[in-house]
Amino acid sequence: MTEGNFVDYVKVHIASGNGGKGSTHLHREKFVAKGGPDGGDGGRGGHVIIRANPNLWTLVGFKHKQHFKAGHGEHGSKNRSTGADGEDVYVDVPLGTVIKDAETDRVLAEITEETQEYLAAEGGMGGRGNWHFKSATNQTPRYAQPGIPGVEIKLILELKVLADVGLVGFPNAGKSTLLSVVTSAKPKIADYEFTTLKPNLGIVEYRDFKSFVMADIPGIIEGAAEGRGLGHYFLRHIERNSTLLFIISADSDSVADQYQTLLSELKRYNPELLDKNRIIAISKADLLDEELRIELLAELKETLPKEIPFILISAVAQQGIQELKDLLWNQLQD
Repeated sequence: MTEGNFVDYVKVHIASGNGGKGSTHLHREKFVAKGGPDGGDGGRGGHVIIRANPNLWTLVGFKHKQHFKAGHGEHGSKNRSTGADGEDVYVDVPLGTVIKDAETDRVLAEITEETQEYLAAEGGMGGRGNWHFKSATNQTPRYAQPGIPGVEIKLILELKVLADVGLVGFPNAGKSTLLSVVTSAKPKIADYEFTTLKPNLGIVEYRDFKSFVMADIPGIIEGAAEGRGLGHYFLRHIERNSTLLFIISADSDSVADQYQTLLSELKRYNPELLDKNRIIAISKADLLDEELRIELLAELKETLPKEIPFILISAVAQQGIQELKDLLWNQLQD
């Protein structure tokens, strides 16, 4: 998926349909001079329904269409005929979409299952026809109910990607390069910070035709939890990853310090992120000679948490890539 096609935040305006008016018709035919009221009910206005579409990965379809309006219910007619209901409108969104009220920022629903639907705007009820109002003292009522108007509302659709593995690291740590090697994704790669401005998704092919989804998000900097750098724009995308893969460059001053800084930013943004599985991958290992590699491994065993597995890799030189896939797959199964 190209960066330009990844849209994860949109505002939409939706309007449900008005209910149809009830009829005030009085029954008349050749030999029935005063047949009484027979006005039918108005039809229901159309709903606006947001539903999951597992074939979508982004909100890019909303770039050119942000207004959705359902059909109005038809009016009632004679012979107690009920008007037709207004046409419902379905708005398809990818799994992982959060629906919020644009005015209050309140979360209304989260679309996380393939068959899930959310009634975003209910159509107005149709008005009752005059035959409902006849009585012993009013046998020919000449009034009926108007239809109830539909509702208009502005919503925010916010995507949190549903990937199995999320890549976490500082800018220019090698996350995009790794994604390009283990998947068919083609993220932008360059030797400067913040090359990646939007998340990239790729499918990692594993043994025996198995696969899992990996997401590369823009690099974290200190203060990201408060909105520095790209701030909340990308941190929300790792909330639904079951495993976090920390990418730290082998040429950094201290792998342990960088890992703790990254962990601190995640904790400040959302402490629940620390409950996820974690793996540390030391990237650009091809820059190390054998002596430096041995020294680094010894240092990592002393400074990194014992319960967090780590591995040295080089995406460019294809070193440790299969071992990393095995490690990730085992974590995902656990």
